[in-house]
Amino acid sequence: MKNQRVYQMSFASVYPLYLKKAEKKNRSKEEVDGIIFWLTGYDADSLNAQLVKKVDLAHFFQEAPELNPARKEIKGVVCGVRVEDIKEPLMQEIRYLDKLIDELAKGKKMEKILREPSP
Repeated sequence: MKNQRVYQMSFASVYPLYLKKAEKKNRSKEEVDGIIFWLTGYDADSLNAQLVKKVDLAHFFQEAPELNPARKEIKGVVCGVRVEDIKEPLMQEIRYLDKLIDELAKGKKMEKILREPSP
């Protein structure tokens, strides 16, 4: 039941929290958006449309144009839980995004956050 309430939260209500967390650590809206684009396949226009429509988190991820297959490489702990061990698919998607924003706020380089191969 607790997860159901999380899924019903609008992405528009969570997005400013991601921005605030990043900007507090001198990171930019463009970087936050870049992470969202990489993870979900949204672009600036489609992300803005989701924000305007105030879609819930469940629909935000269900309607994502193309979830990045490299997201399965995201490992680590968010809220005391290892993201790779989360069994519920939607909660795992949400926590993937949380983990990437955490990495941004901790000062990781975008190339590392976006799991780009080293040259």
